Amino acid sequence: MGLIDLILNLCALLLWLNWRSHRFDPLHRATPATLAGTLKRTQPSRVRGWQMLLTLALLLTGRAAIYWGIGAPAGWNGRLDLGLVVLTFRSDILPTATLFSLLSFLQVLVVVYFWLAVLATVNEPAGDSEPISKLIRLHLGRLMRWPWWLRLGLPLLLTAALWLALHPLLTYLHVTTHPRVFSHLLGQGALIALGLVVSLKLVLPLFLFLHLVVSYVYLGRSPIWEFISLTARHLLVPLRRLPLRKGKLDFAPLVGVLLIYVALHWLPEFLVRQLDARNLTLWPQ
Repeated sequence: MGLIDLILNLCALLLWLNWRSHRFDPLHRATPATLAGTLKRTQPSRVRGWQMLLTLALLLTGRAAIYWGIGAPAGWNGRLDLGLVVLTFRSDILPTATLFSLLSFLQVLVVVYFWLAVLATVNEPAGDSEPISKLIRLHLGRLMRWPWWLRLGLPLLLTAALWLALHPLLTYLHVTTHPRVFSHLLGQGALIALGLVVSLKLVLPLFLFLHLVVSYVYLGRSPIWEFISLTARHLLVPLRRLPLRKGKLDFAPLVGVLLIYVALHWLPEFLVRQLDARNLTLWPQ
């Protein structure tokens, strides 16, 4: 069921991104320039934006009904991994299953948009000269007009605010418990927001590794390979002055992957293990 939930989240994400792309499609609101342009086309009409949103809503509510119907007999409950805490949603209660369906997709959406904001910021010097960077900037919309620190900080603030706003409902449905003091609730929101930064360990090393492969193996000319190499080069700028080249071999991507692994995976895991050994926890309760 967990794999099914992930696949459906990816389908929902594609629907959302297609809806966003539909909004800034130059042909979407094009005005006919000739009399022939006003005539109806013979091919079937394109899918409209509201139809994508309706399909997305039906997908999220429909899978909630499926979780409710078969989750309990299968002994499965929805689990939302927020880093330091995992929320469990009972599948035998329809409101709880519906809330899990919505929050599971919302988590994916926030994480993906944070990744897009990071990639757009890293590649901002390239402007609109690279097609995939331009597409990302279009998806982010007005967010790209803001300073980089505000552009990256907004998803973190939004995540913390969502935790504060949804916590009463989560407590009412017995998904989580109420903290003893309000400052603990603020700390929980900050830690969940910090999980967005930690999630970069899933995407940034992939760019560096693929850049390493593309550097030595010719895979043809494609905008996606150019975008990957451009992103990797910008990520490796802080390592530019280090002697990481030997002949034709460039070890900078490997060093970059190692640094990201240490900073975003090993160090947080080490800190949690040390606290567990002392019967302490980072999660305020």
